[in-house]
Amino acid sequence: MLMPRRSKYRKAHRGRMKGVARRGNKVAYGEFGLQSLEPCWITSNQIEAARVAMTRYCKRLGKVWIKIFPDKPVSKKPAETRMGKGKGAPEFWVAVVRPGRVMFELSEVSEKIAREAMRLAAGKLPVKCKFIGKNQGAYVR
Repeated sequence: MLMPRRSKYRKAHRGRMKGVARRGNKVAYGEFGLQSLEPCWITSNQIEAARVAMTRYCKRLGKVWIKIFPDKPVSKKPAETRMGKGKGAPEFWVAVVRPGRVMFELSEVSEKIAREAMRLAAGKLPVKCKFIGKNQGAYVR
């Protein structure tokens, strides 16, 4: 499970997810990519599930890059707890993803295999995704 070794603050504000991805919106390392079309929080468990789905389908032939990292802590209070008494303890880590962000990249496989692997990975994620190639441009709304 992905998480930072250490962070400056234990708890973080929720923040906002407006706008589109200015960085990480092109395929940089591999030949094919999986691009987000909506803003969302993606947990470390979801990233791992998508990675496992891709590598299993490719039978470990291709090379996979994960281009998002869960560095934001999400805190929760226990169930049936009264209001007040401060913010809850950190429960899990999320990566903030904006529209246009390339989340995964894949190379050393054919386009047919890459397309199916990315489709399986997209099924594990809580966001609509698009399959893109190396020469395709940045996301424009």
